[in-house]
Amino acid sequence: MDRLQRIYKLHQVISSHRRPVSHAILQDKLECSRATVTRVIEEMRLHFNAPIQYDRERNGYFYDLAHGEVFELPGVWFNATELYALLTTQQLLEQTQPGLLDNHLKPLKTRIEKILSTAHQGDGEISKRVRILRMAGRSTPSEYFQKVASALLQRQRLFIRYHGRSHDTESQREISPQRLTHYRDNWYLDAWCHQKNGLRSFAMDRLREAKLLSQAAQDIPEEQLDAHFASSYGIFAGAPKHTAVLRFSAERARWVAEEQWHPQQQSNTLADGRYELRIPYSDPRELVMDVLKHGAEVEVVEPTSLREMINQQLRQAAQQYENNGGRLAD
Repeated sequence: MDRLQRIYKLHQVISSHRRPVSHAILQDKLECSRATVTRVIEEMRLHFNAPIQYDRERNGYFYDLAHGEVFELPGVWFNATELYALLTTQQLLEQTQPGLLDNHLKPLKTRIEKILSTAHQGDGEISKRVRILRMAGRSTPSEYFQKVASALLQRQRLFIRYHGRSHDTESQREISPQRLTHYRDNWYLDAWCHQKNGLRSFAMDRLREAKLLSQAAQDIPEEQLDAHFASSYGIFAGAPKHTAVLRFSAERARWVAEEQWHPQQQSNTLADGRYELRIPYSDPRELVMDVLKHGAEVEVVEPTSLREMINQQLRQAAQQYENNGGRLAD
């Protein structure tokens, strides 16, 4: 039994007895020496302000509480493993969206760390031992994020000003938030757009204003959301129009064969060790970028339009290096 478990056990024993509990009973229940029991009692008084008192006449320990009061240890329903999981989750949130739940989770985090440090298991170990690396993540102002999250969970509409990268234009929308999606280190809001009368996905970092409205949000069935946002490859929504057939070299297959590119992908290992992957897609832009990063280790077999698009990108890249070769040499 570790120190944290002994603290919980001592609290349970004292709370469950109507009379003061003797040192001998505590030693037996906590499976430890008299000195250890004394130390656990002192730690409870010091770290948790436990109102433990000793009754000399009845030779035992009790909680000195006013009538009707109850003393509980913070997080008494968690074991050490669950506490670590909570801190790790909090660390993940800090990295993926700084400030999202800081005000709400900070008191809980402080209490959890206090419990773990009492058991010599804390002292900031989570932040030192858990490392989360973000790649090409874009920051979203916390005020916008919290307003979106509030509207999403309270089922209210939002007014937003949004700057779209594709056309470099700003628009004003009234939307009904449906889902928040964290994808490739960036946040997206799936919503029903009342101006366009359809489902749209908004990059959270492109919000320029967000206001909660009094009107209730329009709810879209989960099946409809999945059909629109999750049926095609990547972040681009819409029903699949094509199926990409990709063939990876036997060497690259050792990595790609264990990856999930799409929930509805189909795969097959060929006789020569190459790996064939079939992926439904609607918009080819993200798929093109992911194929190109594998270079000569992958071939697009079908459809012809995607194959030609990749071929054109590779030729343009090669031409750029050829054109710049002379200047770089100088």
